Amino acid sequence: MSTAAEVVHARMKTVPDFPEPGILFRDLTPVFANGPSLRAVVDGLIEPFVGLFDAVAGLEARGFLLAAAASIDAGVGVLPIRKAGKLPGVTLQETYELEYGTATFEVSPDALPKGSRVLIMDDVLATGGTIGASIELIERAGWEVVGIAVVLEIEALGGRDRLNNRPIHSLVKV
Repeated sequence: MSTAAEVVHARMKTVPDFPEPGILFRDLTPVFANGPSLRAVVDGLIEPFVGLFDAVAGLEARGFLLAAAASIDAGVGVLPIRKAGKLPGVTLQETYELEYGTATFEVSPDALPKGSRVLIMDDVLATGGTIGASIELIERAGWEVVGIAVVLEIEALGGRDRLNNRPIHSLVKV
């Protein structure tokens, strides 16, 4: 039986010069598109946090895939962290830096009871901007971040350093 990291290495595609020259894009689509691979990845992501969370937060968009599967696997709820303008009613918003500008995430503050323990899940940890914004939103809503689980961590971009010693579980580091 392969480990989750072995599954990711076996199925992930590396696409040179996408979305621009000099970038090596790590395409996880083949990992997610294969049922047994997706199962192995989801199990591997939640393993260090089993029993510690009440909901899984998925970051738009690929984090939704992982968080939904993980929430079913763990028998807990899923919390969507959405791009601005996608949620009705009152929302909390957090703006973060992108390579060329800014973006905003939002969450419905009444989606979970106060004090809920949340595991943040996304496909890639790069600079830490999106995950950092989601941490801010979760804590402002009155919930507790118990950890961060990602499929792929791009170490050279230093995202882990921006997340203030949070528990981070990465299946693969490049």
